[in-house]
Amino acid sequence: MALNIVLVHPEIPQNTGNIARTCAVTGAMLHLIEPLGFSLSDKYLKRAGLDYWHLMTYRIWPDLESFLSANAGARMHFASTKAPRSYTEAAFEDGDFLIFGCETRGLPEKLLEKVYDRCIRIPMRPEARSLNLSNSVAVTLYEALRQLDFPGLSGEGALTGREEPDAPWLDYV
Repeated sequence: MALNIVLVHPEIPQNTGNIARTCAVTGAMLHLIEPLGFSLSDKYLKRAGLDYWHLMTYRIWPDLESFLSANAGARMHFASTKAPRSYTEAAFEDGDFLIFGCETRGLPEKLLEKVYDRCIRIPMRPEARSLNLSNSVAVTLYEALRQLDFPGLSGEGALTGREEPDAPWLDYV
């Protein structure tokens, strides 16, 4: 299994491309709920996801009702600035769905009312409206992965040996 990222009516192709890349590097599945504010062939969507599209899986749903019906009984966490608790207070499990609303409106309040006990938020200053959608997904997804001990992900990196052509700033290190 893997974690699932759900975008309800995403509007900005660059955000969805960045989220697709995050899903690719983490193994999370991306679910897109129509209508989308862009075409999946959009050049900005592809550019933001770079060459990672082959590493990820995604599914497009015609509407929120179809998605919820097909995944009835699944563990779902609904991200909203209107949520009563922090995402760090949630206990994530393998296979969970992390659900995010569109960039301009978030998730519908009628939905939030029904699932308020499963709503989570990223703490921020009260006068700020919200964090960027792709950043919100990354922050929340990585907390869920941390709780699961980063299954299937490498925690180690290695130097490549490639040198930068002119790096005078190295003299100051």
